[in-house]
Amino acid sequence: PYTATVLQEFDLYREKLNLTGKKLKLSELHLGGGTPTFFTPTELTHLLGGILEHCEIHPDYEFSIEVDPRVTSKEHLEVLKKFHFKRISLGIQDFDPKVQDIVHRIQSVEQVRKITDDARALGFTSVNYDLIYGLPLQTINSVEQTIAHVITLKPDRIAFYGYAHVPWIKASQRRFTEADLPSGDEKRALYERGRELLEKSGYIEIGMDHFALKTDSLSSAVADKTLHRNFMGYTSRNVSPILALGVSAIGDAWTAFAQNEKLLETYT
Repeated sequence: PYTATVLQEFDLYREKLNLTGKKLKLSELHLGGGTPTFFTPTELTHLLGGILEHCEIHPDYEFSIEVDPRVTSKEHLEVLKKFHFKRISLGIQDFDPKVQDIVHRIQSVEQVRKITDDARALGFTSVNYDLIYGLPLQTINSVEQTIAHVITLKPDRIAFYGYAHVPWIKASQRRFTEADLPSGDEKRALYERGRELLEKSGYIEIGMDHFALKTDSLSSAVADKTLHRNFMGYTSRNVSPILALGVSAIGDAWTAFAQNEKLLETYT
């Protein structure tokens, strides 16, 4: 039912843009805002097929997706590859078992390695890892160990975000209190140590919270002075307008941003 609703929203856009019976020119497609691979491969096929049948794909296209290593299978990746996806982003946060337990996100290095290897074997050209500093129970040692694992897997990009404590919004954060979190100075030290290790391993710091290998397009965009930042992060180019489909998705209409309803029932 949810994929059908998203496709219905896309139909509304096509109607308003006078594209009924015509092809929408599409250069970028990003699937995220959580874990799209909670969908089955069949559901993903339904969603992506329903969108792309109405699109003309630009020759210089870039399709990317956020995945959870705990629920993503090789079959998921095969479906994504069939629909032209080249970039994949894995949410990791931290590999320390104590940190993983308290934030309720337990996943092994081997799970991450398998998804990374499978994606590369299928021809995905860029792999990104999302890491977080300032998590409860996180220490300099846990950051060092996490980044040591990350370096051996050699993702093309790394997003190293600061943790935001908002338990009134995210119920999962009510399992711990501010007493479990690093202080402001400690949090800064976690980032500085992480940055030091990444730069020693050949990653270039980009903007506030991104790192990339010299071979990645983000690094090239810095050199070419074409780097752009939208509300999803840094990109190697500026693309607009952005059509947003689904619960809480944010679009860019050139002159304004607009966010969809955040509750499923209200959105539907």
